[in-house]
Amino acid sequence: MSALLEADEPAPVELLRAAGESPFLLTADHAGRLIPRALGDLGVGEAEQARHIGWDIGIAGVTRRLSAALDATAVLQRYSRLVVDCNRKPGMTSAFVTLSETTPVPGNEGLDEGAKAARVAAIFAPYHDTIARLIGARTRTVYVAMHSFTPVYMAKARPMHVAVLYNRRPALSRALAGLLRAEGGLVVGENAPYQLGDDTDYGVPVHAEARGLDYVEIEIRQDLIAHEDGQAEWAARLARLLPVALEAVGEQAEA
Repeated sequence: MSALLEADEPAPVELLRAAGESPFLLTADHAGRLIPRALGDLGVGEAEQARHIGWDIGIAGVTRRLSAALDATAVLQRYSRLVVDCNRKPGMTSAFVTLSETTPVPGNEGLDEGAKAARVAAIFAPYHDTIARLIGARTRTVYVAMHSFTPVYMAKARPMHVAVLYNRRPALSRALAGLLRAEGGLVVGENAPYQLGDDTDYGVPVHAEARGLDYVEIEIRQDLIAHEDGQAEWAARLARLLPVALEAVGEQAEA
């Protein structure tokens, strides 16, 4: 273990189906909400830690089920984004938030470079090193970044049920968005409620776009997947639609 994590604390990476045969590689940057023992509670109460500010509610359950359905390798990160946000460049202020929505994070106030580096070494680096190693060992990777979003943010409701995010390589995301709309009854966002970019994200720009990989970043509204029934429903839906979307992108490339 690193200097920050004690020997009996969980490793930051949960790796599923390392030898999975699917081309899809699933990642979940905000799957867990653990906080290293050495950091206490960061000055944030349990109720606040359990909210969306601490993790992507429900996405771990969806990702595990989707991994099983597709026989796809999945990499999940177990520690709270309040410790270090694994979808931000470590040098960004937003990697170590002192205010998340309206909740102060006293344990992140005044962090020196050594304290930040310890968190990066313990959590961020092992997670992203695992993803990079897996991609390097595979003959084909389609990168699927799994996230969830809160239904209400700063008192503003978000009407979409699901969203896809993209930047330089939009084909797979747009194909999946079309299939989701065809399901009926779903409000599907594209680059909303978030936009994907080099200054706001880490996983897709670094692991997918820099390597020229096809990818999709998926955001599911948290109230839809807060419980196991919803997680199973969305995993089944994505297991059905992702291969169809990928096939459509292949046909477009051949045309």
